[in-house]
Amino acid sequence: MSDNSYLVAHQVEPGCRSCGSSSLVPMLDLGVTPLADRLMNDKTLREPEPVCPLTVVMCRDCSLVQIRETVDPRVLFGADYPYYSSVSEGLLRHFAGTAAAARKRRPVDASSLVVELASNDGYLLKNYVQDGVPVLGIDPAPGPVEVARKRGVDTLHAFFTRELAAELANSGRQADILHANNVLAHVADTNGFVAGIALVLKEDGLAVIECPYVRDLVDHCEFDTIYHQHLCYFSVTALDALFRRHGLVLVDVERVAIHGGSLRLFVARQGSPNAAVKAILAEERELGLDGPAYYESFAERVRTLRTRLRDLVGQLKADGARIVGYGAAAKACTLLAYTGIGADQLECLVDKSTFKQGWYFPGNHLPVRSPDWLLESQPEYTLILPWNFADEIISEQAEYRRRGGKFIIPVPDPVVV
Repeated sequence: MSDNSYLVAHQVEPGCRSCGSSSLVPMLDLGVTPLADRLMNDKTLREPEPVCPLTVVMCRDCSLVQIRETVDPRVLFGADYPYYSSVSEGLLRHFAGTAAAARKRRPVDASSLVVELASNDGYLLKNYVQDGVPVLGIDPAPGPVEVARKRGVDTLHAFFTRELAAELANSGRQADILHANNVLAHVADTNGFVAGIALVLKEDGLAVIECPYVRDLVDHCEFDTIYHQHLCYFSVTALDALFRRHGLVLVDVERVAIHGGSLRLFVARQGSPNAAVKAILAEERELGLDGPAYYESFAERVRTLRTRLRDLVGQLKADGARIVGYGAAAKACTLLAYTGIGADQLECLVDKSTFKQGWYFPGNHLPVRSPDWLLESQPEYTLILPWNFADEIISEQAEYRRRGGKFIIPVPDPVVV
Protein backbone atom coordinates (compact mmCIF):
# COMPACT_ATOMS: atom_id res chain seq x y z
CA MET A 1 0.00 0.00 0.00
CA SER A 2 1.29 3.44 -0.92
CA ASP A 3 2.36 6.04 1.66
CA ASN A 4 0.30 8.47 -0.41
CA SER A 5 -3.03 6.79 0.37
CA TYR A 6 -6.19 7.95 2.11
CA LEU A 7 -9.24 6.25 3.56
CA VAL A 8 -12.01 6.56 0.99
CA ALA A 9 -15.48 7.53 2.15
CA HIS A 10 -17.46 4.37 2.85
CA GLN A 11 -20.33 3.08 4.93
CA VAL A 12 -20.02 0.26 7.46
CA GLU A 13 -23.27 -1.68 7.18
CA PRO A 14 -25.00 -2.16 10.56
CA GLY A 15 -27.05 -5.18 9.45
CA CYS A 16 -27.33 -7.96 6.91
CA ARG A 17 -27.54 -6.80 3.30
CA SER A 18 -30.33 -9.31 2.65
CA CYS A 19 -32.52 -9.79 5.72
CA GLY A 20 -31.44 -6.79 7.82
CA SER A 21 -30.44 -8.86 10.86
CA SER A 22 -27.83 -7.44 13.23
CA SER A 23 -26.63 -10.94 14.12
CA LEU A 24 -23.40 -10.88 12.11
CA VAL A 25 -20.52 -13.23 12.89
CA PRO A 26 -16.93 -12.12 12.01
CA MET A 27 -15.24 -14.40 9.45
CA LEU A 28 -12.13 -12.75 8.03
CA ASP A 29 -10.29 -9.41 8.25
CA LEU A 30 -8.20 -8.65 5.15
CA GLY A 31 -6.95 -5.33 6.49
CA VAL A 32 -6.96 -2.05 4.58
CA THR A 33 -6.62 -2.59 0.83
CA PRO A 34 -6.66 -0.48 -2.34
CA LEU A 35 -9.80 -0.46 -4.50
CA ALA A 36 -9.65 -3.26 -7.05
CA ASP A 37 -9.76 -2.36 -10.77
CA ARG A 38 -8.70 1.22 -10.01
CA LEU A 39 -5.68 1.33 -12.31
CA MET A 40 -3.56 4.47 -12.39
CA ASN A 41 -1.80 6.44 -15.12
CA ASP A 42 1.22 8.74 -14.95
CA LYS A 43 -0.96 11.60 -13.67
CA THR A 44 -3.05 9.78 -11.06
CA LEU A 45 0.03 7.93 -9.83
CA ARG A 46 1.08 11.20 -8.19
CA GLU A 47 -2.31 11.75 -6.56
CA PRO A 48 -3.52 10.33 -3.21
CA GLU A 49 -4.79 6.78 -3.62
CA PRO A 50 -8.04 5.58 -1.98
CA VAL A 51 -7.97 2.56 0.34
CA CYS A 52 -10.63 0.95 2.50
CA PRO A 53 -10.95 -1.74 5.20
CA LEU A 54 -12.13 -5.14 3.98
CA THR A 55 -13.89 -7.32 6.56
CA VAL A 56 -16.09 -10.37 6.02
CA VAL A 57 -19.01 -11.47 8.19
CA MET A 58 -21.75 -14.11 8.06
CA CYS A 59 -25.42 -13.56 8.95
CA ARG A 60 -26.72 -16.06 11.51
CA ASP A 61 -30.33 -15.53 10.40
CA CYS A 62 -30.21 -15.94 6.59
CA SER A 63 -26.64 -17.34 6.22
CA LEU A 64 -25.47 -14.65 3.77
CA VAL A 65 -21.69 -14.07 3.76
CA GLN A 66 -20.88 -10.42 3.06
CA ILE A 67 -18.40 -7.60 3.59
CA ARG A 68 -19.22 -4.82 6.02
CA GLU A 69 -17.93 -1.89 3.95
CA THR A 70 -19.81 -0.20 1.10
CA VAL A 71 -17.90 2.16 -1.20
CA ASP A 72 -19.89 4.43 -3.52
CA PRO A 73 -20.42 2.41 -6.73
CA ARG A 74 -19.70 5.54 -8.78
CA VAL A 75 -16.18 5.38 -7.36
CA LEU A 76 -15.83 1.63 -8.02
CA PHE A 77 -17.36 1.54 -11.51
CA GLY A 78 -16.49 4.97 -12.83
CA ALA A 79 -15.12 6.30 -16.08
CA ASP A 80 -11.84 4.37 -15.97
CA TYR A 81 -13.35 0.98 -15.09
CA PRO A 82 -11.02 -1.36 -17.02
CA TYR A 83 -12.80 -4.72 -17.07
CA TYR A 84 -13.80 -6.01 -20.51
CA SER A 85 -15.30 -9.51 -20.54
CA SER A 86 -14.45 -10.24 -24.17
CA VAL A 87 -10.71 -10.33 -23.42
CA SER A 88 -10.99 -13.93 -22.17
CA GLU A 89 -11.75 -16.66 -24.70
CA GLY A 90 -12.72 -18.91 -21.81
CA LEU A 91 -15.34 -16.43 -20.61
CA LEU A 92 -16.76 -16.06 -24.11
CA ARG A 93 -17.15 -19.83 -24.48
CA HIS A 94 -18.70 -20.15 -21.05
CA PHE A 95 -21.30 -17.44 -21.54
CA ALA A 96 -22.18 -18.64 -25.02
CA GLY A 97 -23.11 -21.81 -23.15
CA THR A 98 -25.10 -19.78 -20.64
CA ALA A 99 -27.12 -18.19 -23.44
CA ALA A 100 -27.72 -21.62 -24.99
CA ALA A 101 -28.88 -23.01 -21.63
CA ALA A 102 -31.32 -20.11 -21.25
CA ARG A 103 -32.76 -20.53 -24.75
CA LYS A 104 -33.24 -24.24 -24.24
CA ARG A 105 -35.52 -23.52 -21.30
CA ARG A 106 -37.14 -20.37 -22.70
CA PRO A 107 -37.09 -20.13 -26.54
CA VAL A 108 -36.87 -16.61 -27.98
CA ASP A 109 -37.21 -15.07 -31.45
CA ALA A 110 -37.50 -11.72 -33.22
CA SER A 111 -40.58 -10.82 -31.15
CA SER A 112 -38.81 -11.38 -27.81
CA LEU A 113 -36.58 -9.22 -25.62
CA VAL A 114 -33.46 -10.39 -23.83
CA VAL A 115 -32.11 -8.08 -21.12
CA GLU A 116 -28.74 -8.29 -19.42
CA LEU A 117 -27.84 -6.45 -16.25
CA ALA A 118 -24.17 -5.41 -16.10
CA SER A 119 -23.83 -6.30 -19.76
CA ASN A 120 -20.25 -4.99 -20.00
CA ASP A 121 -18.98 -4.97 -23.62
CA GLY A 122 -21.79 -7.06 -25.11
CA TYR A 123 -19.88 -10.32 -24.62
CA LEU A 124 -23.08 -12.36 -23.97
CA LEU A 125 -25.86 -10.45 -25.72
CA LYS A 126 -24.03 -10.66 -29.04
CA ASN A 127 -25.02 -14.35 -29.05
CA TYR A 128 -28.65 -13.22 -29.35
CA VAL A 129 -27.99 -10.30 -31.72
CA GLN A 130 -26.41 -12.60 -34.30
CA ASP A 131 -29.67 -14.58 -34.37
CA GLY A 132 -31.89 -11.52 -34.75
CA VAL A 133 -33.22 -11.52 -31.18
CA PRO A 134 -33.79 -7.99 -29.76
CA VAL A 135 -31.64 -7.21 -26.72
CA LEU A 136 -31.11 -4.52 -24.13
CA GLY A 137 -27.92 -4.29 -22.12
CA ILE A 138 -27.68 -2.15 -18.98
CA ASP A 139 -24.26 -1.19 -17.61
CA PRO A 140 -22.81 1.75 -15.63
CA ALA A 141 -19.27 1.74 -17.08
CA PRO A 142 -18.95 4.06 -20.12
CA GLY A 143 -16.00 2.31 -21.78
CA PRO A 144 -17.58 -1.15 -22.06
CA VAL A 145 -20.93 0.43 -23.02
CA GLU A 146 -19.30 2.21 -25.95
CA VAL A 147 -17.69 -1.03 -27.14
CA ALA A 148 -21.00 -2.89 -26.86
CA ARG A 149 -22.85 -0.28 -28.91
CA LYS A 150 -20.22 -0.47 -31.63
CA ARG A 151 -20.90 -4.21 -31.77
CA GLY A 152 -24.58 -3.58 -32.39
CA VAL A 153 -25.68 -4.41 -28.86
CA ASP A 154 -28.33 -1.91 -27.74
CA THR A 155 -27.04 -0.78 -24.34
CA LEU A 156 -28.32 1.64 -21.72
CA HIS A 157 -25.61 3.46 -19.77
CA ALA A 158 -27.03 3.25 -16.24
CA PHE A 159 -27.07 1.39 -12.94
CA PHE A 160 -29.92 -1.12 -12.75
CA THR A 161 -32.27 -0.19 -9.91
CA ARG A 162 -35.84 -0.91 -8.86
CA GLU A 163 -36.77 2.52 -10.23
CA LEU A 164 -35.23 1.85 -13.64
CA ALA A 165 -36.94 -1.55 -13.71
CA ALA A 166 -40.30 0.11 -13.08
CA GLU A 167 -39.67 2.57 -15.93
CA LEU A 168 -38.84 -0.26 -18.33
CA ALA A 169 -41.86 -2.31 -17.25
CA ASN A 170 -44.21 0.67 -17.57
CA SER A 171 -42.94 1.29 -21.11
CA GLY A 172 -43.58 -2.31 -22.10
CA ARG A 173 -39.93 -3.39 -22.11
CA GLN A 174 -40.10 -6.58 -20.08
CA ALA A 175 -37.73 -9.49 -20.54
CA ASP A 176 -38.46 -12.96 -21.88
CA ILE A 177 -34.96 -13.83 -20.70
CA LEU A 178 -32.96 -11.77 -18.23
CA HIS A 179 -29.26 -12.41 -17.65
CA ALA A 180 -27.30 -11.19 -14.65
CA ASN A 181 -23.76 -12.57 -14.53
CA ASN A 182 -21.51 -11.77 -11.60
CA VAL A 183 -23.43 -8.62 -10.72
CA LEU A 184 -25.81 -9.56 -7.89
CA ALA A 185 -22.84 -9.60 -5.51
CA HIS A 186 -21.81 -6.11 -6.65
CA VAL A 187 -24.91 -4.12 -5.70
CA ALA A 188 -25.33 -2.40 -2.36
CA ASP A 189 -29.15 -2.45 -2.52
CA THR A 190 -29.47 -6.23 -2.73
CA ASN A 191 -33.22 -6.26 -2.16
CA GLY A 192 -33.89 -3.39 -4.56
CA PHE A 193 -31.92 -5.14 -7.29
CA VAL A 194 -33.87 -8.41 -6.92
CA ALA A 195 -37.15 -6.51 -6.69
CA GLY A 196 -36.17 -4.85 -9.98
CA ILE A 197 -35.62 -8.24 -11.59
CA ALA A 198 -39.12 -9.27 -10.55
CA LEU A 199 -40.54 -6.08 -12.10
CA VAL A 200 -38.73 -6.26 -15.43
CA LEU A 201 -39.29 -10.00 -15.95
CA LYS A 202 -42.37 -11.09 -17.91
CA GLU A 203 -44.87 -13.26 -16.10
CA ASP A 204 -43.56 -16.29 -17.99
CA GLY A 205 -40.01 -14.97 -18.29
CA LEU A 206 -36.82 -16.60 -17.08
CA ALA A 207 -33.95 -14.96 -15.21
CA VAL A 208 -30.57 -16.68 -15.51
CA ILE A 209 -28.23 -15.48 -12.79
CA GLU A 210 -24.63 -16.52 -12.22
CA CYS A 211 -22.56 -15.78 -9.13
CA PRO A 212 -19.55 -17.32 -7.39
CA TYR A 213 -20.47 -20.04 -4.89
CA VAL A 214 -19.42 -19.39 -1.29
CA ARG A 215 -18.86 -23.11 -0.78
CA ASP A 216 -16.08 -23.10 -3.38
CA LEU A 217 -14.67 -19.87 -1.96
CA VAL A 218 -14.33 -21.43 1.51
CA ASP A 219 -13.39 -24.98 0.51
CA HIS A 220 -10.68 -23.83 -1.93
CA CYS A 221 -9.46 -20.86 0.14
CA GLU A 222 -10.35 -18.37 -2.63
CA PHE A 223 -9.94 -15.34 -0.36
CA ASP A 224 -8.70 -13.17 -3.23
CA THR A 225 -12.19 -13.15 -4.77
CA ILE A 226 -13.12 -10.91 -1.84
CA TYR A 227 -12.80 -7.21 -2.70
CA HIS A 228 -14.87 -4.05 -2.41
CA GLN A 229 -16.89 -4.62 -5.58
CA HIS A 230 -17.98 -8.03 -4.23
CA LEU A 231 -20.33 -7.19 -1.39
CA CYS A 232 -21.93 -10.64 -1.02
CA TYR A 233 -20.85 -14.30 -1.28
CA PHE A 234 -23.84 -16.52 -1.85
CA SER A 235 -24.98 -19.96 -0.81
CA VAL A 236 -28.12 -21.41 -2.41
CA THR A 237 -29.76 -21.19 1.01
CA ALA A 238 -29.18 -17.43 1.17
CA LEU A 239 -30.27 -16.94 -2.44
CA ASP A 240 -33.45 -18.97 -2.04
CA ALA A 241 -34.53 -16.77 0.87
CA LEU A 242 -33.65 -13.60 -1.04
CA PHE A 243 -35.61 -14.58 -4.15
CA ARG A 244 -38.67 -15.75 -2.20
CA ARG A 245 -38.77 -12.43 -0.38
CA HIS A 246 -39.50 -10.76 -3.75
CA GLY A 247 -41.96 -13.24 -5.22
CA LEU A 248 -39.40 -15.12 -7.31
CA VAL A 249 -38.85 -18.86 -7.43
CA LEU A 250 -35.50 -20.62 -7.79
CA VAL A 251 -36.66 -23.33 -10.19
CA ASP A 252 -33.30 -24.89 -11.13
CA VAL A 253 -29.61 -24.60 -10.25
CA GLU A 254 -26.34 -25.84 -11.71
CA ARG A 255 -22.80 -25.72 -10.40
CA VAL A 256 -20.35 -24.46 -13.03
CA ALA A 257 -16.56 -24.22 -12.93
CA ILE A 258 -16.17 -20.59 -14.03
CA HIS A 259 -14.47 -18.14 -11.61
CA GLY A 260 -13.25 -20.89 -9.32
CA GLY A 261 -16.72 -22.34 -8.83
CA SER A 262 -20.04 -20.62 -9.47
CA LEU A 263 -23.80 -21.14 -9.40
CA ARG A 264 -26.00 -20.85 -12.46
CA LEU A 265 -29.49 -20.07 -11.16
CA PHE A 266 -32.74 -20.25 -13.11
CA VAL A 267 -35.32 -17.97 -11.51
CA ALA A 268 -38.95 -17.33 -12.49
CA ARG A 269 -42.07 -15.60 -11.28
CA GLN A 270 -43.96 -18.88 -11.29
CA GLY A 271 -43.22 -22.57 -10.86
CA SER A 272 -41.57 -24.53 -8.07
CA PRO A 273 -38.04 -25.69 -7.14
CA ASN A 274 -36.95 -28.83 -9.00
CA ALA A 275 -35.03 -31.79 -7.61
CA ALA A 276 -31.65 -30.12 -8.16
CA VAL A 277 -32.61 -27.13 -6.01
CA LYS A 278 -34.00 -29.34 -3.24
CA ALA A 279 -30.88 -31.51 -3.31
CA ILE A 280 -28.40 -28.66 -3.00
CA LEU A 281 -30.42 -27.01 -0.23
CA ALA A 282 -30.40 -30.30 1.69
CA GLU A 283 -26.67 -30.72 1.06
CA GLU A 284 -25.95 -27.23 2.39
CA ARG A 285 -27.93 -27.97 5.56
CA GLU A 286 -26.02 -31.20 6.05
CA LEU A 287 -22.64 -29.49 5.56
CA GLY A 288 -23.59 -26.57 7.79
CA LEU A 289 -23.38 -23.73 5.24
CA ASP A 290 -26.36 -22.17 7.01
CA GLY A 291 -24.42 -21.71 10.26
CA PRO A 292 -21.14 -20.13 11.39
CA ALA A 293 -19.27 -23.35 12.29
CA TYR A 294 -18.61 -24.14 8.60
CA TYR A 295 -16.66 -20.89 8.24
CA GLU A 296 -14.63 -20.97 11.48
CA SER A 297 -11.38 -22.36 10.05
CA PHE A 298 -11.43 -20.18 6.93
CA ALA A 299 -9.41 -17.28 8.34
CA GLU A 300 -6.66 -19.56 9.64
CA ARG A 301 -6.37 -21.34 6.28
CA VAL A 302 -6.11 -17.95 4.54
CA ARG A 303 -3.29 -16.90 6.88
CA THR A 304 -1.49 -20.19 6.19
CA LEU A 305 -1.78 -19.66 2.43
CA ARG A 306 -0.36 -16.15 2.80
CA THR A 307 2.66 -17.46 4.71
CA ARG A 308 3.34 -20.23 2.20
CA LEU A 309 3.09 -17.94 -0.82
CA ARG A 310 5.33 -15.29 0.75
CA ASP A 311 7.88 -17.93 1.68
CA LEU A 312 7.85 -19.42 -1.82
CA VAL A 313 8.24 -16.09 -3.60
CA GLY A 314 10.81 -14.93 -1.05
CA GLN A 315 12.94 -18.06 -1.52
CA LEU A 316 12.84 -17.76 -5.31
CA LYS A 317 13.95 -14.13 -5.07
CA ALA A 318 16.70 -15.07 -2.62
CA ASP A 319 17.91 -17.61 -5.18
CA GLY A 320 18.21 -14.81 -7.74
CA ALA A 321 15.10 -15.57 -9.81
CA ARG A 322 13.18 -12.91 -11.71
CA ILE A 323 9.41 -13.01 -11.12
CA VAL A 324 6.49 -11.22 -12.80
CA GLY A 325 2.77 -11.36 -12.25
CA TYR A 326 0.27 -12.34 -14.93
CA GLY A 327 -3.09 -10.60 -14.87
CA ALA A 328 -3.98 -7.13 -13.58
CA ALA A 329 -7.22 -8.65 -12.29
CA ALA A 330 -9.40 -7.48 -9.43
CA LYS A 331 -8.57 -10.57 -7.38
CA ALA A 332 -4.87 -9.71 -7.78
CA CYS A 333 -5.48 -6.53 -5.79
CA THR A 334 -6.61 -8.47 -2.71
CA LEU A 335 -3.97 -11.18 -3.05
CA LEU A 336 -1.04 -8.81 -3.50
CA ALA A 337 -2.21 -6.36 -0.83
CA TYR A 338 -2.90 -9.06 1.78
CA THR A 339 0.32 -11.00 1.15
CA GLY A 340 2.46 -7.88 0.81
CA ILE A 341 3.91 -9.09 -2.49
CA GLY A 342 4.71 -6.08 -4.64
CA ALA A 343 7.48 -4.20 -6.39
CA ASP A 344 10.19 -5.75 -4.21
CA GLN A 345 9.28 -9.20 -5.54
CA LEU A 346 7.67 -8.66 -8.94
CA GLU A 347 9.18 -6.73 -11.86
CA CYS A 348 5.81 -5.91 -13.43
CA LEU A 349 2.42 -7.34 -14.33
CA VAL A 350 1.42 -8.49 -17.81
CA ASP A 351 -2.15 -8.58 -19.09
CA LYS A 352 -3.87 -9.38 -22.41
CA SER A 353 -6.22 -6.43 -22.12
CA THR A 354 -4.96 -3.52 -24.18
CA PHE A 355 -7.16 -1.33 -21.97
CA LYS A 356 -4.89 -2.12 -18.99
CA GLN A 357 -1.50 -2.05 -20.68
CA GLY A 358 0.47 1.11 -19.96
CA TRP A 359 -1.30 1.66 -16.63
CA TYR A 360 -0.14 1.00 -13.06
CA PHE A 361 -1.67 -1.44 -10.60
CA PRO A 362 -3.31 -0.15 -7.40
CA GLY A 363 -1.36 -0.28 -4.17
CA ASN A 364 2.01 -1.54 -5.40
CA HIS A 365 2.07 0.62 -8.58
CA LEU A 366 3.53 -2.16 -10.71
CA PRO A 367 3.49 -1.28 -14.43
CA VAL A 368 1.14 -3.33 -16.62
CA ARG A 369 2.63 -4.59 -19.88
CA SER A 370 1.66 -6.83 -22.78
CA PRO A 371 2.18 -10.61 -22.38
CA ASP A 372 4.61 -10.29 -25.31
CA TRP A 373 7.04 -8.96 -22.70
CA LEU A 374 7.36 -12.50 -21.26
CA LEU A 375 9.13 -13.71 -24.40
CA GLU A 376 11.10 -10.50 -24.80
CA SER A 377 12.48 -10.64 -21.26
CA GLN A 378 11.99 -14.33 -20.29
CA PRO A 379 11.76 -14.05 -16.49
CA GLU A 380 12.15 -17.37 -14.72
CA TYR A 381 8.77 -17.34 -12.97
CA THR A 382 5.30 -15.93 -13.65
CA LEU A 383 2.81 -15.69 -10.80
CA ILE A 384 -0.67 -16.31 -12.27
CA LEU A 385 -2.98 -13.96 -10.39
CA PRO A 386 -6.26 -14.85 -12.17
CA TRP A 387 -5.58 -18.50 -11.23
CA ASN A 388 -9.10 -19.48 -12.35
CA PHE A 389 -7.83 -19.06 -15.93
CA ALA A 390 -4.48 -20.79 -15.32
CA ASP A 391 -5.03 -23.48 -17.95
CA GLU A 392 -5.92 -20.89 -20.60
CA ILE A 393 -2.94 -18.68 -19.70
CA ILE A 394 -0.43 -21.55 -19.62
CA SER A 395 -1.71 -22.78 -22.99
CA GLU A 396 -1.37 -19.32 -24.51
CA GLN A 397 2.17 -19.00 -23.13
CA ALA A 398 3.41 -22.38 -24.39
CA GLU A 399 6.49 -20.82 -26.01
CA TYR A 400 7.48 -19.05 -22.77
CA ARG A 401 7.19 -22.39 -20.99
CA ARG A 402 9.12 -24.22 -23.72
CA ARG A 403 11.99 -21.78 -23.17
CA GLY A 404 12.12 -22.70 -19.50
CA GLY A 405 9.63 -20.30 -17.93
CA LYS A 406 7.67 -21.62 -14.96
CA PHE A 407 4.35 -20.61 -13.45
CA ILE A 408 3.32 -20.12 -9.84
CA ILE A 409 -0.35 -20.86 -9.11
CA PRO A 410 -1.18 -19.28 -5.72
CA VAL A 411 -4.62 -20.72 -4.84
CA PRO A 412 -5.71 -22.99 -3.19
CA ASP A 413 -2.14 -23.91 -2.21
CA PRO A 414 0.92 -22.25 -3.80
CA VAL A 415 2.55 -24.53 -6.38
CA VAL A 416 5.09 -24.18 -9.18
CA VAL A 417 4.23 -25.79 -12.54
